[in-house]
Amino acid sequence: MAVVPYKDKDASKREQIAEMFDNVSAKYDFLNHFLSAGIDFYWRKRAIKLLQPEKPQTILDIATGTGDFAIEALKLNPTKIIGVDISEGMLAVGREKIKKMGKENVIELRSGDSTNLMLETNSFDAVIASFGVRNFENLLAGLTEMCRVTKPGGTCVVLEFSKPKTFPFKQLYNFYFRYILPVIGRMVSKDASAYTYLPESVQAFPDGNDFLKVYEQAGFKNTKCIPLTFGICSIYVGKK
Repeated sequence: MAVVPYKDKDASKREQIAEMFDNVSAKYDFLNHFLSAGIDFYWRKRAIKLLQPEKPQTILDIATGTGDFAIEALKLNPTKIIGVDISEGMLAVGREKIKKMGKENVIELRSGDSTNLMLETNSFDAVIASFGVRNFENLLAGLTEMCRVTKPGGTCVVLEFSKPKTFPFKQLYNFYFRYILPVIGRMVSKDASAYTYLPESVQAFPDGNDFLKVYEQAGFKNTKCIPLTFGICSIYVGKK
């Protein structure tokens, strides 16, 4: 059974995710940085740095949200970054940020479904995603699409929450994630479900080797998992 934000609604997971992110878009960036104590900046930096030796010129950022990962990818000096997301609210915030930076000629944010990309096969040197694949209605379908649009020899980098395994960090993390984060998230975003969905979706998500199995099923090879910060987050790398 799919984990969804609004359990009392009949809408599909995709529709509920779009609604949830539209609801929290105005406060999303603030909450992201506040609830992770700013460590999410470091996670993105680490993930993007892995692509430096490859110097990708064309990059696709899946589930781009407000564009933070796409903005971090500017450090690779690409000619074009396309960000795709299903939430118009999040994209509007992202476009505003990119406009202020004067980078609209490099980063283009588009509305679209990550599991059905209106993009050509073999068209990107690198495909990236941060904290978005967990929200796919169908993980394998979404990753397969990401593989389809990656050029042969190209790289896919996925940054996603994972579950710490060691004592006492596992216990502390679970307490914070289940009891403190949802309360702060609810107070600031005014969406009662969004930050309850977050820990539930992380709990249900196949992380570590389980994710690598789906990654490989989707068509990626030479896959690896790099755990960060006691395993709160992991970077998954795959080649086409």
